[in-house]
Amino acid sequence: MKSLLRPGGVVLSAGLAVTLLAACSSADPESSSTTTSDTPVPAEPAETSAAQPRLALTYDGGILVVDATDLAVVADLPLNGFNRLNPAGDGRHVFVTTSGGFRALDTGSWSETHGDHAHHYAGDPAWTDAEFAADKPGHVVAHAGRTALFDDGTGRIELLDPAGLADGAPEIEAVALPDAHHGVAVPLADGGLLVTLGNSDSRNGIAVLDASGTEITRNEQCPGVHGEATARDDTVVVGCEDGMLVYRNGTITKITAPDPYARLGNQAGSATSEVVLGDYKTDPNAELERPERIALVNTATAELRLVDLGTSYTFRSLGRGPDGEALVLGTDGNLHVVDEHSGEVIRKIAVVDPWTEPDEWQQPRPALAVRGGTAFVTDPADDELHAVDLATGAVTTGTLPQTPNEISRT
Repeated sequence: MKSLLRPGGVVLSAGLAVTLLAACSSADPESSSTTTSDTPVPAEPAETSAAQPRLALTYDGGILVVDATDLAVVADLPLNGFNRLNPAGDGRHVFVTTSGGFRALDTGSWSETHGDHAHHYAGDPAWTDAEFAADKPGHVVAHAGRTALFDDGTGRIELLDPAGLADGAPEIEAVALPDAHHGVAVPLADGGLLVTLGNSDSRNGIAVLDASGTEITRNEQCPGVHGEATARDDTVVVGCEDGMLVYRNGTITKITAPDPYARLGNQAGSATSEVVLGDYKTDPNAELERPERIALVNTATAELRLVDLGTSYTFRSLGRGPDGEALVLGTDGNLHVVDEHSGEVIRKIAVVDPWTEPDEWQQPRPALAVRGGTAFVTDPADDELHAVDLATGAVTTGTLPQTPNEISRT
């Protein structure tokens, strides 16, 4: 594979010949599925009269696939280890991050448009043959028709069209950064790529590559760069320990927070809004900070507004509604609906009992995922999943056979 050194020190690996590993890779037996050759072959998907969207949830020992309309458990797939979830970007698959890499899980439900008509299909969830090895698998970002898989252990990024996951063999474009770090990559609508800058000791900014892999701009004024979100007009943000970087219309802008230390390390964006929701932590020495303020960052005006919710929340508490409203699941048990422009708390919807954030980030706590006009909230205390109608505030509850941890839409 040919590597080209680009201005600014970013290395692009040019060439698409990357071998996909088998679903049961020998690289890490502990992270492989415990299914055997006796596992029944999934039935062929059948066309349905309406869409049947699904969710994926992790638990200690596997993955649950749940029908998003009636909250019924569709499948329980054993998988050892601590696993994480991300949408693959095609409305059908999710990427499961294991200790050995990224595995593509087919939730078995999707929609296709043929001419003027939409066709909906539903079948059995199943592991695909697409597995991507990584030393330290990190962030997965789907945007603008491509999905980026980031390996923290090598600085290698693998880019793919998620539509190819249905066939089990999407073409891969690999980009290698000069230094490994806990980073992220965001595909751009013009074919370019936004990547973080850093090494094993520190992270300090972002660079933007054009479609050919040539660096076109960078900013190194973002200590502790972490996380990403996208907003209206193909705008991309990343969090810093003193504010946020915004990439918009070809320019990177630094938005400085009002506090000397202000970590906005987790963000939630909306394609319908120029405002990004971020968490807001101000204690650099805290082993576990429980913030009660959120940040609303207007990417068009470079303004940062702080909102005090009067309750703490965690990194799994942030979401966005169908009209761009900010959603925060508080430890008071309420889903706080916030106007993203004014910062006004529009509504508080009681969903779960008050809870306390666990000391270890890997441990289960209520988590939020949003699909359309419905917010889904896990309740590990009672092994339940709640669906919140954001228009009416009505809450529907389903029972789970396992204690949920992470949750992801497709």
